[in-house]
Amino acid sequence: MTTRIVELRQGILKKNDELARGLRGRYTAAGVLVLNLVSSPGTGKTAFLERTLRELLARGFRAAALVGDLETDNDARRLAASGAPVRQINTHGICHLDAEMIDRHLAGWEGVELGGLDYLFIENVGNLVCPSSYDLGEKIRVALLSVTEGEDKPLKYPTLFNSADAAVITKIDIAEPCGFDRELALRNINEIRPGIRIFETSAKTGVGMGEWLAYLAEERSLRG
Repeated sequence: MTTRIVELRQGILKKNDELARGLRGRYTAAGVLVLNLVSSPGTGKTAFLERTLRELLARGFRAAALVGDLETDNDARRLAASGAPVRQINTHGICHLDAEMIDRHLAGWEGVELGGLDYLFIENVGNLVCPSSYDLGEKIRVALLSVTEGEDKPLKYPTLFNSADAAVITKIDIAEPCGFDRELALRNINEIRPGIRIFETSAKTGVGMGEWLAYLAEERSLRG
């Protein structure tokens, strides 16, 4: 029985990886930078993405977002207030997005073409385990950690942080009252993923957003 479960899982991941390779090719051909944002629930991922979208649009960039949630379109409606095109993906109990879901929701997205975008953000389902195994064809996987979650999250969930290309610490404006040990958090992240780019941000005050946006511009320029 155990062997069968392992074989089934390998088959599912193989199919996903094949679809992800196809998506990656489409993203590259379209010249769009795709980012997959992963965090636990309550990290402030939606607030961070909303601020990112607003800042990009204000600078004249074209950005859109796909938003994963088990149920409801609350986050999608919140992000749409930024002025960016947003499309909801409800997984109905599945704890992650996969390449097939992305492919299906890109198809027929009224008014949105990959070639007309500079950035496409995928806000994954709030979970630090399942999304780690699923490639969505993204160029950059971003692991987010809130100051309210504790400094040891990278040590508890090493697979996610080890597979990430960048890490974002959110809610840095309340780090002091939360008793957040910044140096320990940075050390833990680097222990799992040495040399990873780390951004300390606050969607509320704007702290760190300039560095984050500069990183996005830098990564997009590399695609040219």
